[in-house]
Amino acid sequence: MEFCQVIRKRRSIRKFQDRPVEKEKIQHLLQCAFMSPSSHNHRPWHFVVVQKRELLDKLSLSKPGAQGLHNAQAAIVVCAYPEKSDVWIEDAAIAAHTINLAAVDLGLGSFWVQIRNRYFDQKTTAAQYVKNLLNLPQDLEVLSIIGLGYPLKNKPENQSVIEYDKVSWID
Repeated sequence: MEFCQVIRKRRSIRKFQDRPVEKEKIQHLLQCAFMSPSSHNHRPWHFVVVQKRELLDKLSLSKPGAQGLHNAQAAIVVCAYPEKSDVWIEDAAIAAHTINLAAVDLGLGSFWVQIRNRYFDQKTTAAQYVKNLLNLPQDLEVLSIIGLGYPLKNKPENQSVIEYDKVSWID
């Protein structure tokens, strides 16, 4: 698929068919994530693939707005080790977005669940909830979760146009 077409087709999908995502497709998404740029090529990220229905249901409770994970057939929890890079947030975000774009190219739907700086409840951060649920090391930071599956229905392509009031040209 042409790159601009992938961008036009990329929409947040939260309702999925009851059809598993093939391991080969998930491996392809991970391959694409590992080809993402990172500062000084430090690659501070770590990805946790979740396909177990019980865990997907529990991840859907991690914060308001994560409910779509209840419908997802798989999820990739995007994490990073801050000691490996001072820009781990940016590096992991680029990798997460690469996963979103690669999913479109494979005919999959996806959506981003922001975990960093969000809350499970008044006492527990969403990141701590996810770390506890998945038994992740404390020095590993959770940035987001990418929900995946085959779309129940396709959304119309993105028709955004350049908003010139948000662009400055310096010649």
